[in-house]
Amino acid sequence: MPRLLVASGEPSGELYAAELVRHLRDLRPGLDVFGLGGDRLQAEGATLLAHVRDLAVVGLLEVLSHLRQIRGVFRRVLDEVDRDPPQAAVLVDYPDFNLRLARALHRRGIPVVYYVSPQIWAWRRGRIRTIRETVARMLVIFPFEEALYRDAGVPVEFVGHPLVDRVHPPTRADFLAGLGVSPGRDVVAVLPGSRLKEIAHNLPGLAGAIASLHAWRPELEFLLPVAPAIENALVEPALRGLPVRLVKEGAQSVLASCQAAMVASGTATVEAALVGAPMVVVYRLSPLTHFLGRRLVRVPHVAMVNLIAGKRAVPELIQDDFTPERVASEVRALLEQPERRDAMKRDLDEVRRRLGEPGASRRAAEAVAGVLDSPKPKSLT
Repeated sequence: MPRLLVASGEPSGELYAAELVRHLRDLRPGLDVFGLGGDRLQAEGATLLAHVRDLAVVGLLEVLSHLRQIRGVFRRVLDEVDRDPPQAAVLVDYPDFNLRLARALHRRGIPVVYYVSPQIWAWRRGRIRTIRETVARMLVIFPFEEALYRDAGVPVEFVGHPLVDRVHPPTRADFLAGLGVSPGRDVVAVLPGSRLKEIAHNLPGLAGAIASLHAWRPELEFLLPVAPAIENALVEPALRGLPVRLVKEGAQSVLASCQAAMVASGTATVEAALVGAPMVVVYRLSPLTHFLGRRLVRVPHVAMVNLIAGKRAVPELIQDDFTPERVASEVRALLEQPERRDAMKRDLDEVRRRLGEPGASRRAAEAVAGVLDSPKPKSLT
């Protein structure tokens, strides 16, 4: 029975890993999958050595505080690899962990497929040398990444973005009716992030913007989709006294139903673009993490949708620019100026086009199946 290691350490990557494994089982029935992931990957029959909720850490300083735990997981993975070596490994995003794992697997002669590229175009470009030396195939989900890797001599394929296949929101009227909200009301979506640290940093500023917007227009409906791994009780204190409805696992539906969205930078901005939700992108890190990180980042934009568009298609309010007043002002402009909202929607349509055709997870699975069928290289140890 062929065996595959899959390592994903963050919620969005775990979603993509689960979709890939689902398609791979159609191509290679009986595949034995083990590694790092969450409930979705486990539902696809994978044996988990550690859960994503124990691995998803944001920020340089936050990683340091979890280093001992992460090292223990790393050792656990290699112990299992040594006990029963897989035919290949799929490493999904999570670069600080996965690039080190790629080196260890390469020494053991295990072919590595890297799915969802580290953001070497933004910072730490020197990582491309490690990738060239250790990765058998790079599968990228953003169109501008393909040429970068090809020019560096890394076997690469742009498979498209897996979220393109997952855009199936219900009709706005049906979704809002299910929540008891009149379809005639203007909706503002509130997405503070999917991790506890992100919520802690982003939600207070968003709550201030909600208070300002509610004072301006009391009839506005505010919907906040709560990530699967987050309990409502962890979100509610920051929203006390504010007219916000919490929606469990309904990010796509909320975004597809809103007139404007306040979205933490990350995968949610891509999902917002795919459903055409006009948005304001926000993000805040701890002051020291931001100070250290900004000296390393070399990109003109923070929001992924702006990087894909090649211009400032949506406003970005990052760190000190992220204030309740500025967020509220940007949302008001979207609600008051239909022409501005329509122009943003046209830019988001172009972003969606650039993310590729449906079928990204299937194409990624086919690439992995090809590596599984290739002759295994000799161990370097």
